[in-house]
Amino acid sequence: MLRLFMQFSACLALGLVVSGLILIGLMFFGQFDLIHGLNLTGRPLAWLALELLPGDFWEGLTGLPGAASNPHVQSFLQLCAALGQVGLLLAFGFFRLWYRQ
Repeated sequence: MLRLFMQFSACLALGLVVSGLILIGLMFFGQFDLIHGLNLTGRPLAWLALELLPGDFWEGLTGLPGAASNPHVQSFLQLCAALGQVGLLLAFGFFRLWYRQ
């Protein structure tokens, strides 16, 4: 079980690196509409995190008063959630490709 967890963790790390490289490539080629669309996919998860976790957590994490309602914090969290989703999707693909039994 631990071996399976470690294999998937390695695939997830690679998936997150690839998703970061995809983001850099999109920025390099000026595809900001695609980045905006990617950002929209992270909106529900970011909203859920901002609503469920207490405001003191976000204020302590960012150092901003009222951080949960700050649009910059919301946008950054949306982008992180979207990149995490892409990384997780890639991780499932890598895991299936390399560790198929």
